[in-house]
Amino acid sequence: MADYYDVLGVSRDATTDDIKRRFRVLARETHPDANPGDSAAETRFREIAQAYEVLSDPGKRAAYDRGERFGTDLFTSGATLEEILAQFFGAGVGGFGGFTTRPARRQGRDLAVTVDLTLDEAATGVVREVTYRSAVTCAACAGAGSAPGRSPTRCGSCGGTGQMRVARSTFLGSMMTVTECSTCSGWGEVITDRCPACAGRGRVDDTITITIDIPAGVDHGTRLRLGGRGEPGERRTPAGDLYAAVRIAPDERFERRGDDLHHHVRLGLAEAALGADLKVPLVGGELLDVEIPAGTQPGTVFRIDRQGMPRLRRRGRGDLLVEVQVVVPTDLTEEQAEAIRHYGELHGENPAASRKKRRLFG
Repeated sequence: MADYYDVLGVSRDATTDDIKRRFRVLARETHPDANPGDSAAETRFREIAQAYEVLSDPGKRAAYDRGERFGTDLFTSGATLEEILAQFFGAGVGGFGGFTTRPARRQGRDLAVTVDLTLDEAATGVVREVTYRSAVTCAACAGAGSAPGRSPTRCGSCGGTGQMRVARSTFLGSMMTVTECSTCSGWGEVITDRCPACAGRGRVDDTITITIDIPAGVDHGTRLRLGGRGEPGERRTPAGDLYAAVRIAPDERFERRGDDLHHHVRLGLAEAALGADLKVPLVGGELLDVEIPAGTQPGTVFRIDRQGMPRLRRRGRGDLLVEVQVVVPTDLTEEQAEAIRHYGELHGENPAASRKKRRLFG
């Protein structure tokens, strides 16, 4: 990353006014209106703007001088040139030649629903029906907002552009501010005869029921995007998107970690020492025969390949990991205690002679 002081061509002890004056000069030289079609000048303008964003702010400058290196969200998120210009010169502000930004059309809102699944359903994928409330396109006017048989008229205030331009002075010179036309609210058209069904909105509220195809392998918190299934925009502008948030209920058999499933089995002392044959559950409800070898220690994990969750929109599956927990008995009969005591003595252990609970201290 280039040094911000070098980018602006100022010393490290430059005052805020010095930085501002230098930015003013460089911005004039590299402004897109002064260099039409020059990608190198645009790149230089971005660098200058980022350096000024940091060094003109006392808090950011102090952090930068301490060695912190950061870029603002505006530039690290791939902002457009229009967004950078708006950051420094105001929304809809042009330059020497009138660089402008047209008011954004009112695209429909994104909507969200929640889909509840079991782990087994997440493993196989399901088709789920969901119902939600949303605005829908008015059938009477087909979303136009005008009464049937009528059409909007061109706005006389802005001439149909949806914009009003006002010149104002900035430290870079005269700039053209572009604002939304107050008469038509930026549409360029005025509805004189509103549709009675939707009052000119082009939309009405309704209940919608759709089916969603949930792919195999989704995890808790997965968001599925259904493009264009959200709220329709005003006056036939594009609809938003619908997001289905997946919520998976806890499963007493498994703990999911990514695409792998973890299952705990409890073995007695004899089973761990001598081995055992167990039936381990699989996602989907089946049981798998698993042979536990003699001498298995507590915490041992057996990996069963490709018996975990399907990989979302990819080939293959995760694994099933079976972890052994050895259960130490706490309620022995005299006969059982004597058998364990005899076993311990044979192995050189020194078990207590009595089954009564003993205090560790005092």
